[in-house]
Amino acid sequence: MGKNNPVRILICDDEPSVRESLSCWFREEGYAVNVAVSGRDALEQLAHASWDIYLIDIKMPGMDGLELQRKVKAADASATIILMTAFASVETAVEAMKQGAYDYVVKPIDPDDLEHLVHNAVERRQLVSENLRLREKIDEISQFHEIIGKSSAMQRVLEQVTLVSQTDTTILIRGESGTGKELIARAIHADSPRRRYLPIVVVNCGALSEGVLESELFGHEKGAFTGAQYRRKGKFEMADGGTLFLDEIGDISLKTQIDLLRVLEEKTITRVGGNQTIPVDFRLIAATNRNLESMVTQGTFREDLYYRLNVFAITLAPLRDHRDDIPLLVEHFIKKHSSAMNKRVSGVSTEALELLKAHDWPGNARELQNAIERAVLVCKGVEIQACDLPIQFHDNKPLANSKSLSALEAQHIKRVLDETGWNISQAARWLEIDRVTLYNKINKYQFRHEGAKK
Repeated sequence: MGKNNPVRILICDDEPSVRESLSCWFREEGYAVNVAVSGRDALEQLAHASWDIYLIDIKMPGMDGLELQRKVKAADASATIILMTAFASVETAVEAMKQGAYDYVVKPIDPDDLEHLVHNAVERRQLVSENLRLREKIDEISQFHEIIGKSSAMQRVLEQVTLVSQTDTTILIRGESGTGKELIARAIHADSPRRRYLPIVVVNCGALSEGVLESELFGHEKGAFTGAQYRRKGKFEMADGGTLFLDEIGDISLKTQIDLLRVLEEKTITRVGGNQTIPVDFRLIAATNRNLESMVTQGTFREDLYYRLNVFAITLAPLRDHRDDIPLLVEHFIKKHSSAMNKRVSGVSTEALELLKAHDWPGNARELQNAIERAVLVCKGVEIQACDLPIQFHDNKPLANSKSLSALEAQHIKRVLDETGWNISQAARWLEIDRVTLYNKINKYQFRHEGAKK
């Protein structure tokens, strides 16, 4: 919201005191405010202008708020409407939300609560508008411009994306970390009819504790727990009409699994601390790098949820299984990072490319992108040389063809040390050994690093 282009609000209420107080509050916050004394007055103004946010009282003489909402939506399907209601008509407000209202507030109105709600509504409207502006650009270019690969493995994935994107089928994307699961989810959404309504909503389940994840997904009512100062919509509601992507689905608790299954079956949610049932309509895409079948056998993942998620599975092969795509990925990442850094790097030497093709890429395409970003940064010419690559590519070269256990252990330990910046404590945790054992391994394999952290 800027001074030269403020957010526009229309307040429609038959009570003069409500119109006056609300208009004063929002003008002080920098909003552009108009008022209407009745539903008919609001429609007359709507014939000559439009607003970003409509604040409409439900109970008004003549045309009530629900009828006004229907007429506003008929004139502007993207209108963002917040209803104002008394306690006695909360159920009516919930019903109005089913018909397209963004949310509702209960009188007497807390100005902080209402301003917070309007702020969230403005952010959502801006996201939707940005999505609509980008839609034409997306349609003009390849829907899968970030999915690089001509190998048979990648072509199968692209065929699956094309097949399933026009449906509302639940999808489970499987693959190791760094194989591009979120990229595939975004491509499916970008090629689906739901892209016209909302951007894809992404939740990384593995990064959140059970309690935080519950609030993130379901939202919460004011006062539901310590620190819940405002009513907040969760990702289920935010994805209504669009696509919800749940990454690392294998990391959620059994309780959250039960809650998710109920949402998928009933298509309704209840906010934390609330008792109102709210309908939701989203397309679910889940992703995991874990073996869900084994987790079902072990009792750590519900069998019924597994089958509910695994309606259509897309499996992404690790980069080491389609190495013929590495040159294309390298070219793509060079263009991307040289442009971002404003450098004139345009290619890679034969020696450097051979080193890249020989690497096992445990971090898959994400690791490759990081390596190319680093190489572009340090490159002094127009072509990436072998010396521009991270040190592990050179240290591992004599061991590239070795299959001995000792050689493989040395490669793995050296890679972890380099990835942690030689932070001994962190590397030991990653390797699941103690610091003394790690120091012994470093001495055994004669690793040297001047910047090692003690």
